[in-house]
Amino acid sequence: MIHTDNRIFARIAGTGSYLPQQILTNEDLVKRGVDTSDEWIVSRTGIRQRHIAAAGELTSDLGYQAALRALEAAGVSADEIDLIVVGTTTPDLIFPSTATIIQRKLGVAGCPAFDVNAACSGFVYALTVADKFIRSGASRTALVIGAETLTRMLDWNDRNTCVLFGDGAGAVVLKADDSTGILSTHMHADGGKKDLLWNPVGVSAGFKPDEPNAGVRVMMAGNDVFKYAVKALDAVVDEALVANGLDKTALDWLVPHQANLRIIEATAKRLDMSMERVIITVDKHGNTSSGSVPLALDEAVRSGKVQRGQLILLEAFGGGFAWGSALIRY
Repeated sequence: MIHTDNRIFARIAGTGSYLPQQILTNEDLVKRGVDTSDEWIVSRTGIRQRHIAAAGELTSDLGYQAALRALEAAGVSADEIDLIVVGTTTPDLIFPSTATIIQRKLGVAGCPAFDVNAACSGFVYALTVADKFIRSGASRTALVIGAETLTRMLDWNDRNTCVLFGDGAGAVVLKADDSTGILSTHMHADGGKKDLLWNPVGVSAGFKPDEPNAGVRVMMAGNDVFKYAVKALDAVVDEALVANGLDKTALDWLVPHQANLRIIEATAKRLDMSMERVIITVDKHGNTSSGSVPLALDEAVRSGKVQRGQLILLEAFGGGFAWGSALIRY
């Protein structure tokens, strides 16, 4: 558990998001020759379409655009930012970090900027890091981004994975506040489950084209991931409420990782929450990995659903396995 009782909070001052222009519908996948159907995808995942980054459009481009919108919403200039943390599993380059590339695009320098790779939980992990910086007094105004171009690592012949993912980015600006903000964050991981959701290519592991399943691709045991995710999210949701002495009826909104509608529904049922109080974007965005939670949060804020003073719970689960939650007084 990551939780402190001091009186400095990290308040979400502004949100932003960005989606690539190209939209790929379920019917488009069928036309591409993927052995699937709109009914098959919707019934199992809730996904109807996803956005695809254009040729030459990088993760840093998506993150930069989301950052600009978050800065504008917060009324903060780029040179006020004293920390940049980017959650991503699809960086532009091995190094330098995508955070430093976005920093350069923002026209600023000097403040710490680095990436966090926790797969689909990347944004929650990045948010936790920035929250700790602000609580400790090391940062006053932080930019936290979740950005992905995950479609670049898909096997378009594997209908069990290629139908799930999309590209996109979301961002928040955090400001130090003495009264309200992030109440607590909670992170967990289980490296023993690596083979249930992973990508077989890396720098140290290398690329071995003669081995089975070689290549940059998402490999997933869907049923096993589903079962583990539901249990892990149940536990981490309870953990957040218990840590703050709150009952589940206190929650105004659930902003979940947008991986699968059935997982989201299971979490809402566990909380006795009506789906009207759950932010859903998976039908339009697919699974954008670390981009999904901030994308959903930004849509909820800009639509007027999430209001200042309300209690919201963010949660995510992804490869690693890595999962986490954040309880926020918005």
